Amino acid sequence: MRSYHLRTPGSLDGIVLREREIPTPGPGEILVRVRAAAFNKRDALILQGRYPLPIRPDVIPLSDGAGEVVAAGERVTRFRVGDRAVGSYWPRWHGGRLSTDLYDQLGNTLDGMLTEYALLDQEWAVGVPDSLDWAEAATLPCAAVTAWTSLTGGQGLLPGRTVLTPGSGGVSLFALQLAKSAGCQVICTTSSDAKAERLKTLGADHVINYATTPEWSAAVRRITGGEGADLVLDTMGPETIEQSMRSSALYGEVVMLGGGATDPYLRIDTATYARTMATIRRVFVGSRADLADLVRAVDVNAIRPVVDRVFPFAEAQDAFAYYLSGQAFGKVVVGID
Repeated sequence: MRSYHLRTPGSLDGIVLREREIPTPGPGEILVRVRAAAFNKRDALILQGRYPLPIRPDVIPLSDGAGEVVAAGERVTRFRVGDRAVGSYWPRWHGGRLSTDLYDQLGNTLDGMLTEYALLDQEWAVGVPDSLDWAEAATLPCAAVTAWTSLTGGQGLLPGRTVLTPGSGGVSLFALQLAKSAGCQVICTTSSDAKAERLKTLGADHVINYATTPEWSAAVRRITGGEGADLVLDTMGPETIEQSMRSSALYGEVVMLGGGATDPYLRIDTATYARTMATIRRVFVGSRADLADLVRAVDVNAIRPVVDRVFPFAEAQDAFAYYLSGQAFGKVVVGID
């Protein structure tokens, strides 16, 4: 089998391809023939050495991947050979609240999914439906779960509520699709007219160009009749938190997702904070139970993840470079034949 390894963090040259024997699953383990793996912002932070958790030396990158179970060890009850599966972002966090003793992640402290075969504990994985192809299924564990827990993990999202999603990254696109499936009004921001049209095609009710409207919170309030958005996803942190707070409804929620920002401080004007009762809520992806709920929601609502481009396995470094360029609209995926 072939697998990529992060030999030296810091640059793409540190990602190397190696060959080794296909592992044999032990008790409670499954062997997954990986068919596709997808990139997320955290993979860029890990590559750059800016991720908050320690990196396992020579780790196989990428938390997100989907494939077919080709072998199962003794005492495996959750999967059978032939099942389709994805690994969970936090593999040992099965439900409830995250605790420090569960701080393991695929592609960081544990080997990830940029490999032809992945050996996983059966408790680390979730089944995926036939309604998604391999590339689509591979996009679910990180960005899609983050969008799902952002929408469902706080006060609860009811039909008719307004959701504000920034930009056109993976989390924002999933949040747009999931919020529309829940009957919500969705406002998006972007700096590109071309991307604005694509966001509208996906169901966005309103799109604000933040390049031409830097005080985009005022536009959000105009759209909502002065009320503001019930839920605001903030993916940029220090750069956008002020506008996010100003966009929020009186008792709204601002979900804080930004990671890897160069500015170490979040600054909110005192007057902005004083005139709202909004809650700031931190989200860090979600548990295996959240992943299972998300998978069901995607299947039932016939949501098709937005995939920008699929690269062949031999071009994984090029795929990473393309992802880092920021050109993509949707997920960047490596297909593994």
